Amino acid sequence: MFKGVFTALITPFMNGDIDWESLAQLIDLQLKGNIQGLVVCGTTGESATLTEEEQFKILDFVCDRVANKIPILFGSGTNNTSKTIELSKKACERDIAGVLVVVPYYNKPTQQGLIAHFSAVADNVNKPVVLYNVPGRTVTSLAPESVVTLAQHPNIVGIKEADADLNNFSKYKHRIPDDFSLLSGDDESCINFCLLGGHGVISVCSHVAPQKMVEWVTRALEKEESVRDEFRQQQRWISSLYISSNPVPVKYALSKRSIIGGDEVRLPLVTMDDTLKAQQDLAFQDFKELS
Repeated sequence: MFKGVFTALITPFMNGDIDWESLAQLIDLQLKGNIQGLVVCGTTGESATLTEEEQFKILDFVCDRVANKIPILFGSGTNNTSKTIELSKKACERDIAGVLVVVPYYNKPTQQGLIAHFSAVADNVNKPVVLYNVPGRTVTSLAPESVVTLAQHPNIVGIKEADADLNNFSKYKHRIPDDFSLLSGDDESCINFCLLGGHGVISVCSHVAPQKMVEWVTRALEKEESVRDEFRQQQRWISSLYISSNPVPVKYALSKRSIIGGDEVRLPLVTMDDTLKAQQDLAFQDFKELS
């Protein structure tokens, strides 16, 4: 079972190319902060604007740097089933724990189409598949009944649930196998998610506070209710990491702390304007270096 805090790694850029030095520094800080897993080339990693060659160079680099210390999930999902299978197969040739497969975007498949898509991927790869439901980006959402159906597939082992409305989660969490990993994909609601029976989070804010995120989530997994209020006190800076399209704000936060060399993103994303940067700076005013 996948559990705890996985960081959805950004892809640092410098002058249009991958900034390998910044990526190495970021990985090392994550490991130092006792992060429990990494997602490579997911949405936060700007997979949509990476070439396939870049994706696998990044994956190989991260695998080498991590050296089996923690599990790695590779974001292989696209809106093309055959392409997703191809990427997933190539990724599974590497030393990874599994693949994270997003709900196909733009096509607007039916629930039957979603079940067929994820089943086809799981049928064709030899490592575990984690579903990724993020209706804010894909429009189409995995219905609770579809999650229950897919959870019966022997090679589908979990879900990243990025629907902040926990009603969706509550409709399927008691109807799936006990060893099916339930991972939040929404930092702001992840503590409630874990207190309600989730197993962890695939996080963005763990980029800047890996150690504290692990502590908070661990306490939530142990059903320590007091963590709810403590985490709520962090909402100002956490929310500021979502004031523009992810990963634009977190790249700015990382560059401000000299963890990466700059906040560059790839078009059609653009960096934040001065107003938003000032807004995030203000939100981080009381932020203590937690990691």
